[in-house]
Amino acid sequence: MAQSGDNQRQGQLEALAAAAKGQKGLPPVHLWNPPLCADIGLKIARDGTWWHQGAPIARPALVALFARVLRHDPEGYFLVTPVEKVPIAVEDAPFLAVSMRFEGDDLIFRTNLDDEVKADADHPLHFKAGKAG
Repeated sequence: MAQSGDNQRQGQLEALAAAAKGQKGLPPVHLWNPPLCADIGLKIARDGTWWHQGAPIARPALVALFARVLRHDPEGYFLVTPVEKVPIAVEDAPFLAVSMRFEGDDLIFRTNLDDEVKADADHPLHFKAGKAG
């Protein structure tokens, strides 16, 4: 029995997510210049939740896969592969710092996607007052 198109795409995404799990480093999205594709309803909410067509993406591995190919261009944020560039709406920032620590003079923060990053000119932090002030 043949899979429907949606089920087949879901299976392909799950296979990609499984293959990307545990890989070190990021793909060279800065080198890829594929054509712009249609908006497919992707959004990163202010609280860091990733959404697709009005529903939260419930699979952390899929969010992690998408985050690996997220690129910020002058026109906005995009998910970029060698063959397509898909716009993604970002309400505030694509990643949230959820914890921080010092290692010597370096400030290291952990993101909501469990990546550790050193705060520097390429990875700046900005702070905004929350509802509680």
